[in-house]
Amino acid sequence: MESASIPSAPMEMKTRRLQTQPSTLDTRKRHAVCVRRAFKKYGSKKNPHVVLDGLNMTVPKGVIYGLLGASGCGKTTLLSCIVGRRRLNSGEIWVLGGRPGSKGSGVPGPRVGYMPQEIALYGEFSIRETFIYFGWCAGMTTEQVDEKLIFLLKFLELPSENRFVKNLSGGQQRRVSLAAAILADPELLILDEPTVGVDPILRQNIWDYLVQMTKDGNKTIIITTHYIEETRQANTIGLMRNGKFLAEESPSKLMQMHRLDTLEDVFLKLSKRQNLGLRRRSSILSSLPGVSPIAPEDDLDEMSGEFGDNVSISSRRKSAVIVDEGNVPALPPEEEGDSSKYTVINPMHMKALIWKNFLWMWRNVGIMMFVIGLPVGQIILFCLSIGKDPIGLKLAVVNHELNNSMQQCIPTTGCNWSQLSCRYLEHLQKRTIRLLPYDIEDDATHAVKKGWAWGAITFPSNYSESLVARIDYGRDAADWDLNFSEMKIVLDMSNQQIGQLLQRDLFYAFEDFARELIVACNYSEKVSSIPINFKKPIYGPQNPNFTDFAAPGVILTILFFLSVALTSGSLLLERNEGLLERTLVSGLTGTEILFGQVITQFVVVLGQCLMVLVVSFAIFKVTCEGDIVWISLLSILTGVCGMTFGFVIACFVDTERTAMYVAMGSFLPIVMLCGIIWPTEGMHPLVKYISLVLPLTKSTESLRSMLARGWSITEPAVYYGFISTFIWISIFMILAILLLKFKKG
Repeated sequence: MESASIPSAPMEMKTRRLQTQPSTLDTRKRHAVCVRRAFKKYGSKKNPHVVLDGLNMTVPKGVIYGLLGASGCGKTTLLSCIVGRRRLNSGEIWVLGGRPGSKGSGVPGPRVGYMPQEIALYGEFSIRETFIYFGWCAGMTTEQVDEKLIFLLKFLELPSENRFVKNLSGGQQRRVSLAAAILADPELLILDEPTVGVDPILRQNIWDYLVQMTKDGNKTIIITTHYIEETRQANTIGLMRNGKFLAEESPSKLMQMHRLDTLEDVFLKLSKRQNLGLRRRSSILSSLPGVSPIAPEDDLDEMSGEFGDNVSISSRRKSAVIVDEGNVPALPPEEEGDSSKYTVINPMHMKALIWKNFLWMWRNVGIMMFVIGLPVGQIILFCLSIGKDPIGLKLAVVNHELNNSMQQCIPTTGCNWSQLSCRYLEHLQKRTIRLLPYDIEDDATHAVKKGWAWGAITFPSNYSESLVARIDYGRDAADWDLNFSEMKIVLDMSNQQIGQLLQRDLFYAFEDFARELIVACNYSEKVSSIPINFKKPIYGPQNPNFTDFAAPGVILTILFFLSVALTSGSLLLERNEGLLERTLVSGLTGTEILFGQVITQFVVVLGQCLMVLVVSFAIFKVTCEGDIVWISLLSILTGVCGMTFGFVIACFVDTERTAMYVAMGSFLPIVMLCGIIWPTEGMHPLVKYISLVLPLTKSTESLRSMLARGWSITEPAVYYGFISTFIWISIFMILAILLLKFKKG
């Protein structure tokens, strides 16, 4: 297709017919990039925003093409479409003989060198390490990288190769970014504002080098810049405004056609002409019957932000460039299939990714030590604070049997049936309960109401005699003896755990007191107990504790959500700094990037799991009756599951803050519904069914069965946990890969 088919003054021409149609082979040979009828739109119907609208662009091979326009006019979006990172709503793009992303096109890949607007470099890496990473991504060997490194350091006036990127100035960082783009000597070089902040002399040297690169005709360069006059050295420039081309021609010819001395004046003239055409079109449309008039505020005549003020044209306008579509040469048919569908994991790419990830960890060893040690600190806090019986609980006591004098309460020994209240209180104190003496029952009750004590206990004045009569006469005991042989207890049950534990201690203390007295009087101890005999439990201790119940769920929750935070944070950091985009343009696939993260983050998860298990079982002696190998494996798999969930969050949201909200929003439902702090059997039936499909429900039940019951992997309750975890890992990985591939698509 002839570049002349795009009119340099779009408002002066409506149709340009081509006399000849070159063959597909000719088109492949002559054009590096060809964009036809490109249309891309963001926004809603109520507030549409057209980024690219009816755009046509042709870049012959072996030229420098300058793409000029204001911020927001669609330059970066167009470049993203060219490198295969965005898709058009309609239209066609042909790059280096094929559609971007088609099988064998090499785009994205090493055939394209891409320098984005962002610095998109790892600040913790040295200049040489940065080159090694991008060189490996492009298939270069370390020796080849080192050879090119010497030239680039000298040419771009960069400091020592061992200087870290974060310690460089802004201009030096942009030069390193430029060097990373041209490192692999690509066929097509796309540079998004490469000379911002660069010294004028060095800027001229860079342009001289770019011109030299294209002299042999094998290299093509597309460059955007803020400095419009520096594009005089380009073979062709495209003036872009609000998603449309104003002109596409050589700089000298543009100035000659419009009889102006500078390209900036040419751009200004074409912008005014475009606004004039929009006004005329608005007037014509408003005069037609049935057509709503266009609001005056939609018809703006502002100029470019880079080259004047601010450009803003109504996004509702259609393109003023009309090309006779019947005579537009057809682009080569798209290769069957998608390169990402047939690409196996490239060992060189995996080497680069794993090396990069581990190097980042090494350079941030303090952060990594904190990340690995954080779950250990949390499990220590859990074991120290959860599940232990409360001690030092205060109990108000009114003992009328001693005439309200607690100082005279001396417990008896042996088969002595006097002052039994003191004997009982002695057993109660052995359970670490603090007794507060009161003279009046109302005062003891008032102490409970004020929160000074958790309960009040009152002994009648003839408690011992009545208790003896109750035992001696049995069912023939008088009502008077039955009433006065009871101690009256009032408790504060606002705290369920403390109230129930205090009730338990009161019962257990009485059992111990009665057993001691009965045995001392040569009776069988069974006489003092209720006729229920609890044998040794099949699973668990005689007196279970909450620590053993909650430990499995707490361990898995800690490993799961810390992995979520770790992986989502690292992936979002790369994406928001442009590193992920640049890596994908280099030819690495989303699958490779995710598997690279999985391999490196797995090492962190492994360290976290092992340390948590050692602290839980070896130091704090959490009950562990099962096989430690299967317990460790399930814990590690749960960490991997959290890691993949973190990938999904990072691919779904755009900022670290949103990722934090999503993680926090998923934390409470999982903790409450997965049987971690309360058995699922006690939940509402609907909620119970929901809990069955959550990631940690089956795994928590599985780990609890192994720890408390000692069950092996052959039991359904155990292997269901492994199966559930594997399923969730697969679901999260597939979602992450699809989101990484199609988000922004």
